[in-house]
Amino acid sequence: MINKQNLWFLTLFSLILVLSVYYITMPNDLLIASNSTTLEKENKTTEENTDSDETDTISEADSLTALRVNLDEERDKEKTELKATMTKEEATVEEKNNAYEQLKNLAVIEGEEEKLEKLIKDTYKINSFVKIDNETITIVAAKKDHDVTLANNIMRTVQGEFDTKKIITVKFEGN
Repeated sequence: MINKQNLWFLTLFSLILVLSVYYITMPNDLLIASNSTTLEKENKTTEENTDSDETDTISEADSLTALRVNLDEERDKEKTELKATMTKEEATVEEKNNAYEQLKNLAVIEGEEEKLEKLIKDTYKINSFVKIDNETITIVAAKKDHDVTLANNIMRTVQGEFDTKKIITVKFEGN
């Protein structure tokens, strides 16, 4: 009888101990994450106020960021709709498969866009925004000067990444 009581006591005590440790450590992780986000926002504000040249760079980056955010919002909405289709009970197997294939296609497109942005950054030292829509690729480069030669070089570089012919447009955006 004593062994059973000891076993129950140890089991309950260890359960309480594990839960206590979990609840004590969880808020710290959340607090650290929110503090780092706050510090990053403060650092951005400080950087914006330091120098006018840096402010121009930040505003160019802001326009590219705005384009990315808009595209991300569109894609998130589309992904949500596709996931809803996949989880509907009344949806047919074919509809669910099509939704799954479209989700996979979106992931591939996002990966290609990131790869092209990195390629342009590494090759031409220019920040850019890339949007792929079927056979059309739109590139927005953060540069004040509108350089036709640079635009042609970017188009050739991007086309070199694909086996099929793409319609590529390059737009320069800067202050």
